[in-house]
Order: sequence, then structure tokens, then C-alpha cells
Amino acid sequence: MKKVVLFIAMSLDGYIADQYGNVDWLAGEEPDRNDMESYDTFIQDIDTVVMGWNTYHQIVTELSPGSWMYSGLQSYVLTHRELPDEEEIIFTGEDVCGLVKRLKKASGKDIWVCGGTQTVAPLVAENLIDRYYLSVIPVILGKGIRLFENETGRIPLKLVQTKNYNGITDLVYEQRTQVSDSRCD
Repeated sequence: MKKVVLFIAMSLDGYIADQYGNVDWLAGEEPDRNDMESYDTFIQDIDTVVMGWNTYHQIVTELSPGSWMYSGLQSYVLTHRELPDEEEIIFTGEDVCGLVKRLKKASGKDIWVCGGTQTVAPLVAENLIDRYYLSVIPVILGKGIRLFENETGRIPLKLVQTKNYNGITDLVYEQRTQVSDSRCD
């Protein structure tokens, strides 16, 4: 069965975007240095991406306008907008928990939960994330969009990997005990 992986960057104080939704602070101590090694390794085990509308919109309008940055991966964008699907992008109003449970049953590589917080929160609350891959960026924002906003209850995790580069610290956690059935039904 596929694993569900949250791979996301956050500030030292737990924000995934500043108060205006910007992510222009996502850099290490040397902003011009290429810090893609962790991503390049991570993405080799992924064939499916799940994201919310705000993350999708930010990608196509700010981060990578003109070309889809997840080419070669099947992407699902959670939205209530009626949009035509594209070759590698499916727009869906399906509940994120139901979608992820369905996708986990398919064969293939793992599922990347790309963001944002409205997509992540229900999955965390329902204990559907198998691995948390957090890149902590060396910046304190003070306010913004928090990664973990909602009460989730206790989820025991085990640290399985750490990596340090350019002031960034990658922390990889997995659930200590797998839950056989989620609370998302």
C-alpha cells in the first residue's frame, strides 16, 4: 500500500507562509545556493501529488508560471471550482480524506501531500499521514499561516532521519504505530 508523505518547508516558528501567503523566505543562509538535493531524493519515491487550490494557484501564478513543476506526476487539486482536468492534473471536490484513502489502495509509488494547511489539517486530524518530512528554514516569521493549526490529538512519531545543509534542517518522522483504521469515515 502506498504511503502518504507530508513534505513541506516551515519557518522555525512553524509557519508555511508569511501573513500574506508568501513563501519568498524559503531559502537557507546562502539564498543563491541550490538546496534541492533533499527534494530530488524525496521525489524519486513519489508518483502522486495532492494539494489544495491555494497551493496550486501559487504554483501556477508565482512559483512556476508557464510550466507545471510536477511534470511526470499525477496531481490532484482539491477545489470546489468546476475546472476541466488537464493531462497530469485532476481538479476534484472530493473530501481529502476520502481521496487519500482511495489513492493509497492503488499500486505505485507514494503520495505527496504538498499543501496547504486546509489540505494537511484533516489528514493529520484523521491520522492518515504516514511520514512527516519537514524542512525547517532558518527564519522566524512571527506570524503567518501555521502548519499545525487545529487540535489533532496525540500522534506518536519516531524520528527516522535528520539532515543539515545551508542552515536548513530536514526532520523526517514516521508514525510509531500504524493505525489500522482512520477516524475519517
